[in-house]
Amino acid sequence: MLTVENLALHGVKPLSFDLEAGDCLAVAGPSGSGKTLLLRALSDLDPVTGNIYLNGRERTDFNGPEWRTHIRYFAAEPAWWDETARPHIPQTNAAEPMIEKLGLAAKLLDRPIRELSTGERQRLALLRGLADDPDVILLDEPTSALDAEARSRVEALILAALGQGKCVILVTHDGDQAKRLAKRKLVLGESEPRFEKI
Repeated sequence: MLTVENLALHGVKPLSFDLEAGDCLAVAGPSGSGKTLLLRALSDLDPVTGNIYLNGRERTDFNGPEWRTHIRYFAAEPAWWDETARPHIPQTNAAEPMIEKLGLAAKLLDRPIRELSTGERQRLALLRGLADDPDVILLDEPTSALDAEARSRVEALILAALGQGKCVILVTHDGDQAKRLAKRKLVLGESEPRFEKI
């Protein structure tokens, strides 16, 4: 599904790996090791050398917006361009049930974003990005601001996406979370990036 060949990030030796449908790769390493750079490069937000393929099609065969409908990046602190969340949420059949699964009240869609907690904004960003069904999900610390119950809800949503054949790349400092969601881990910040089984 997703193939990465000789992806060259600043300060990181070239990376190559494959992810099949339903695979989750955890990414770990200290701050500044290139975890977020990797996600941004894969989503074509930053220029990078190397080759990235989705279902056999090279990234350069897509324009940027088209690529990002298939490969969706979720930043640790999501950006918003409207006063409330509702204009950001795709009007799809998946959106309403997902609100409930995330433990959110529908009325939050119409509250000013500045009044929402960091955890509410994180979960609304997941709703925004997953409602239109991307193929590859790039998550940067998606539960960092959540309590245990909300974290469990988000992890259940990730597991459901994997069960539907999505690929997930998950940046997390939580080793237990990596074990719950992924079978492999990419460790950055050492002389050589390394992959290990979880």
